[in-house]
Amino acid sequence: METKTDEAKKKHVLIVEDEVDLALSYKELLEAHGYSVHTAPTGVIALKHILNKPVDAVICDLKLPQLEGDMFYVTVERTKPQVCDRFLFITGVADNPKFQPFINKMKDRVLFKPVSVEQLLAALADLLAKTH
Repeated sequence: METKTDEAKKKHVLIVEDEVDLALSYKELLEAHGYSVHTAPTGVIALKHILNKPVDAVICDLKLPQLEGDMFYVTVERTKPQVCDRFLFITGVADNPKFQPFINKMKDRVLFKPVSVEQLLAALADLLAKTH
């Protein structure tokens, strides 16, 4: 049984992914590795979460309804810039010219689908080590 102290030590990860099954898979995987996880299907919902709750990391798809990942990031940059170094992007749009400049800018924080369990966990651990 976890105590409040154990819960406080958990890193809080926000997953922004509109594919519900994929978001739940990421959530289950990360929770199994000791993370506290919330999911948001759109950038708009994720933005509300970030404005109201602390997060240690954000795993974000680029192609999202309402507010795509790159614009979500830009919005966070303007409203909560301290969170921007906590982003990790996962995308299946590697060859989409619309996202190419953003992917190039964020290159060391972009993973391309399909992402293996090991790849995701390693990238998240690396991100958290750099930001905390």
